[in-house]
Order: sequence, then structure tokens, then C-alpha cells
Amino acid sequence: MTDPIPTAQRSDEDPGVPLSQRIRERLQAARVRFHANDNIADFIEPEEVPLLQAEVEEKLLEVLRSLVIDTDSDHNTQETARRVAKMYLREVFAGRYERMPPVTEFPNVEGLNELMIVGPIRIRSACSHHLCPIMGRLWVGLLPNEHSNLIGLSKYARLADWIMSRPQIQEEAVARLADLLLERVQPDGLAIVMEADHFCMHWRGVKDTESKMINSVMRGSFLKDANLRREFLSLLKRNQD
Repeated sequence: MTDPIPTAQRSDEDPGVPLSQRIRERLQAARVRFHANDNIADFIEPEEVPLLQAEVEEKLLEVLRSLVIDTDSDHNTQETARRVAKMYLREVFAGRYERMPPVTEFPNVEGLNELMIVGPIRIRSACSHHLCPIMGRLWVGLLPNEHSNLIGLSKYARLADWIMSRPQIQEEAVARLADLLLERVQPDGLAIVMEADHFCMHWRGVKDTESKMINSVMRGSFLKDANLRREFLSLLKRNQD
């Protein structure tokens, strides 16, 4: 007697099962986490993205109708569900569905070992609690060593955008970017400072338009060497002034 076909395999072969459910079952079968700020590109085929977008559009149309908006006669909202679905999958949450951008690495031939700072890098993300925008900038400090991989300046911005283009909280976003840069560059030390406006405060709730959030992540030499940390923060302050 043959073993029964696993549920995930049956669902993948059944066109009547929603694509989102089939993707979810692939992730569950692989025991891969799929939180809001996780990348799941390895479990979605490129040709499936338009199909998933169409499914999201259908669900968003139902949300608008549940909000008692007449999307049939209201010319302003007739295409809203399509536009928002495209925005989520292709733009503001693209870091979940697209693979990491290619990063060219160069050997540290000259053995550079002095502090370098990249920034400010403009970032755009979204709060995972209310799906409101997080808009701000960040700075990256690096202390390379002779074994470090050097990457082009534009790659810092591309990697930051890939990490930030997901719904998340700022603290986790900065920590995840730090992990990625440590893996790619392998420096002696890494520091990131991020300053951002949170529209979940500006637009709703207390409606405070002046507050910002600033947080930092320090790794390696920046944690151990107080002078290095002070140098980095003082150069940031001079740049902001």
C-alpha cells in the first residue's frame, strides 16, 4: 500500500486551491518561517507573482465593499484594489517577494582598516502593526579588516531598500540589515543608526507629527571600543548639523 500524497503536494496540484494557501503550505512543509518581515521568494515562482497579485486584488475589493464603498459607481475607487495590490507586492512589500539584489564584492587589496561611513541612505518601510509608512534615513559605519569584502556604495542603499521594503518594526529592521551586512562584508565592526518618522503616530492615535524614532545597532569593534563608537557618533552629528 502506497503512502498518501502529502497535503502540500495535493494542494499544489489542485488549481481550485488559492495560490496563497499553496505557497503557505510549501513554507509549512519546509518548516520555514513566514512572518511579515521574512523573505519568501524561494517559495514563489516568478510567474506566480501576477496570480498572487490578482488574488490580493480580489480580497482588497471585498475590504472596500465591507467599508461600504460603492466601487461600481465611484470612479475614484474602481481601480483602487488593483493599484493597492500592485503596490503591496511590487513596491512597498517587495522585499518579501523578490530575491536579494546582486552584490558585487571586491577583495580588500589595500588592507583598509579605518572607519568608513555610508549615508544618509533614504529608507521607506511600513509599520507591521497598522501598515502605515515609516520614512527616514540611516547611516552605516564599518571598520573593515584585510579579509573583508568591499562592496560598492550603491549596494548599501540597495540592500537597505530590500530589507526595509517589508512590514516590520524599526528595531527589527535595523538588526536584520546589520546581520546581512555583517555576512556580506565581514568587517571587524559594524554600526547602524536609523532615524525615522512613523505615520502610525503622525496619522492616527496621538497624531504627533514632530516625534521621530532613533535607534542604533552596534556590532564587533563598535561594542568593544568606546573611542570608535564616539568617533562614529560624532561624525554623524557633524553630518546632521
